[in-house]
Amino acid sequence: MEFPISRGIGARFEYLDEAGSTNDVLVTRATGPDGSAWPDLSVIVTDNQTSGRGRLGRTWLAPSGKSLAISVLLRPRLESGPLPPNRYGWFPLLAGAAMTQAVRSVVQAAAPPPGDEDAPRHEVTLKWPNDVLIDGYKVSGILSELLPDASGLCIGTGLNLSLDEHDLPTLTSTSLMLVTGSIPNADEVLAAYLDALRSLTANFLAAGADPVASGLHAEVSALCGTLGAAVRVELPGGQDLVGTAVGLDGDGRLIVEDQTNGELQAVAAGDVTHLRY
Repeated sequence: MEFPISRGIGARFEYLDEAGSTNDVLVTRATGPDGSAWPDLSVIVTDNQTSGRGRLGRTWLAPSGKSLAISVLLRPRLESGPLPPNRYGWFPLLAGAAMTQAVRSVVQAAAPPPGDEDAPRHEVTLKWPNDVLIDGYKVSGILSELLPDASGLCIGTGLNLSLDEHDLPTLTSTSLMLVTGSIPNADEVLAAYLDALRSLTANFLAAGADPVASGLHAEVSALCGTLGAAVRVELPGGQDLVGTAVGLDGDGRLIVEDQTNGELQAVAAGDVTHLRY
């Protein structure tokens, strides 16, 4: 695959016929002896990832040629110096917003004309912290990892392109083909994601990594379907928090109003389930 549009966006772009994990490949190269040759916005992509990882140690597998595994290297810095550690928590949400925008562009392009009232309409949303859903079904997931030498981070993204019903990894998954009825142009989708990721990152850093001043807080909040929803959060300690997701705090944490006592709790990590009553 050539990816001519996407190659024009990434500072360095490599397509691999096969990779165990694109995140592992990119982290190794970015921190190795030739790490300086891998600048900010370097990209590694494959349509055949054999040992992909998801959040919370889960595996991520898909048939060859029907999905994309994308890893992007970011080396964020401010004019005043290094990025404050607490601002790194915004990058999974930033990447999720970028992929949500890209998926929406594909779904909207395939939508029927406005006059066709009987045609299905699809809702594309971001699920906190970094899944992209179409009508509540997962089409993309994101795993962000800090580089071991803390010189940047690697954002890994899996995107279901042309999986059919028999290929789907879970009953709550979907693909762009299943939603739009046609096989998407992989280069166009990837380019839309990279362009949005580049733009959101540039705005975030230009504003001193201030999520409010940069507009990132508002953008993520507008895209996030978790906000306003009844949720159950499986916390790292094994406890469950059930309540309503009411907002994001300044560090990108999910604020949940506990249904038992009405107290607000900021969640930095956890497995979130959208509840339907």
